[in-house]
Amino acid sequence: MTAAPARLAARSLTFGYDPAAPLLEEWSSTFEAGEVVGVTGPSGRGKSTLLYLLGLMLRPSHGEVLLDGEPVQAASDRARALLRAHRFGFVFQDAALDQSRSVLDNILEAALYRGDDLAAAARRARELMDRFGVGLRPTARPGQLSGGQAQRIALCRALLGDPAVLLADEPTGNLDAASSDLVVGALHDQAARGATVIVVTHDPALVARCDRQLTL
Repeated sequence: MTAAPARLAARSLTFGYDPAAPLLEEWSSTFEAGEVVGVTGPSGRGKSTLLYLLGLMLRPSHGEVLLDGEPVQAASDRARALLRAHRFGFVFQDAALDQSRSVLDNILEAALYRGDDLAAAARRARELMDRFGVGLRPTARPGQLSGGQAQRIALCRALLGDPAVLLADEPTGNLDAASSDLVVGALHDQAARGATVIVVTHDPALVARCDRQLTL
C-alpha cells in the first residue's frame, strides 16, 4: 500500500475558461482508492480540464474537490502545491519536460520540492527508467527523446513519490503497443498499492482495461 491511500471526490464542479460557456457544470463523482477510472468523451468536453481541477492546478468557479472528505479547492496556493507534491502524481499529455534540465533532473523535480533524500530518489528514478525501458543516459536532455520516451519519463516522474492519487492525460498517446502495455500495467500496479488512478484517454484498449469508465 502507499503511505496514505486517498479518496478523491468532486462535488458540483463548475468551470469554464469563458464563464458564459462552462466546460463542466454541476459535475460530481467519487473516485475510490485502489481503482483505475477511465475518463472518455469527444474532444473539447473538458476531460483534461477535469484532471487539472482534480489535481488542484485550477480552481472551480463553483463546487468542491474533496481529498479524504476534506474540501481542498479553497486552500492557499502554497498548501495546494504541497498537497500536489506529497499526494499527487501527474502525467501531462505533452510530457511537460523542462528542456534545460537532464532527464534525471526532470524526474527528480518533485523530490526536490518535497525535501526527499536525493541519493535515494535518484536510485529510485534510475530503477523506474529501467522498468519502463527508456534506454537513455540520465544526463540526456529532453530534446534527445522521442515522443514515447518523453511520455515514459513523465510517468517515471509521476511515480517517483509513490503518489496516493495518480492523474494521467493520454498516457499511451505516443506509445507503441508494447510500451502502452507497460504503462497500463504501471497504472494498475499503483492502484493495487492503494492509489486512486484517473486516466483521460481516447484509447479504447486502455478504456477496456480500466475498472470503471466515465464519459463527459
